[in-house]
Amino acid sequence: MLTTATSSHPVVVIGAGPIGLSAAAHLSERGLPFLVLEAGTAAGAAIADWGHTRLFSPWQYNLDAAARRLLEADGWTAPDVDALPTGHELREQYLEPLAQLSQLAESIRYDARVTAVSRAGMDRTRTARREETPFLIRTETADGHSEDVLASAVIDASGTWSTPNPLGQAGLLAPGERQAVAAGRITPPLPDVLGRDRDRVAGKRVMVTGAGHSAANTLLDLAELGSTTVITWAVRTADLTRVYGRGEQDELSARGALGSQLRELVDSGRIKVLTSFTITRFSGEDALTVHAVTPDGEREVTVDVLVPATGFRPELRMLSELRLNLDPAVEAPAQLGPLIDPEFHSCGSVEPHGERVLAHPEKNFYIVGMKSYGRAPTFLMATGYEQVRSIAASLAGDRDAADAVHLELPETGVCTTDLGGSCDAPTKATDVCGASAPS
Repeated sequence: MLTTATSSHPVVVIGAGPIGLSAAAHLSERGLPFLVLEAGTAAGAAIADWGHTRLFSPWQYNLDAAARRLLEADGWTAPDVDALPTGHELREQYLEPLAQLSQLAESIRYDARVTAVSRAGMDRTRTARREETPFLIRTETADGHSEDVLASAVIDASGTWSTPNPLGQAGLLAPGERQAVAAGRITPPLPDVLGRDRDRVAGKRVMVTGAGHSAANTLLDLAELGSTTVITWAVRTADLTRVYGRGEQDELSARGALGSQLRELVDSGRIKVLTSFTITRFSGEDALTVHAVTPDGEREVTVDVLVPATGFRPELRMLSELRLNLDPAVEAPAQLGPLIDPEFHSCGSVEPHGERVLAHPEKNFYIVGMKSYGRAPTFLMATGYEQVRSIAASLAGDRDAADAVHLELPETGVCTTDLGGSCDAPTKATDVCGASAPS
């Protein structure tokens, strides 16, 4: 609950994506003042990068209850709950109308990238009167202008899209990786290879790294470009079973179709697979030479462009002056970490959780959404919606509502790699063969 000393300041929500706007909707319904700080120039700005991608989760799992109530009161009509939206459709049909509602619009500030969160006048070593001191959030615009904002509470829904995992071994950048990115030899995650980024890959030698469904969809799209595009698929694992799934016998029809198509392309030789392939460094100017170690020794593969699909991690430097309690493995809130560890859990097996599980020693500070899952690729939007509902209830002093956590997830939710941490399960009734559908 907000303290009297800080309640004169708004609750600051970092990020105007699906979970950030959901938090704003719940705070609005609770009558709590809030301010949403968004680094981009529009709601769901990061989604524009992967908007061509079709989600595996139908609309029924992508709409927050409070947001829907506000929208429908304004005359909005919900999309078909069984349809699978693309990222662009998610923005255009849901997030943009939500951000434009009078209850939210005046409290959203764009071009306001958060660079640091602390307590006003004190660093993390100071304890006296800490909980009574407002948060200080430092923002920066695209032209470098800085501004400080005071807050009674902070909900960090900034996601992980801007911090993809390195391509090198041991969780580190490979030597030469930064230079290869700067030279355009390594693309951003999930490029639109059939649209916006077609010229970058068509007719080229292309390597895709990663063993999840994001990699699989990119590979399928590349195969549509024709035989002049030479495709190499490099994975660290020795076994591709998790990607192929069980074909027609798979519980998730969309995932089964995805795996079956990919297996056919590999078996036919259209896609060349390099397993147990660990990248050690990059070199080259006119082309990209990928140096790696394999069970057979060192290997070099020369390509024109590399597409990374190896997951994401949370950006925590901006929170370095806060007292956080994070799981040492997945970098999620400590109580949440064991519940989402991908070695033991899939999307559908994660227990519902709310404010108590997400709390840190830093009172009234919360990490939610994709970022709350740290490095675990098992997040569903529906999970984030319930997180912020519980937090808003707690901040409003409604302990019973905060603790009454309920969440119905798809029983068949299975995750491998994802859209910045997001994992979505497809409806069985929908065939998305050939669509770019992230896990």
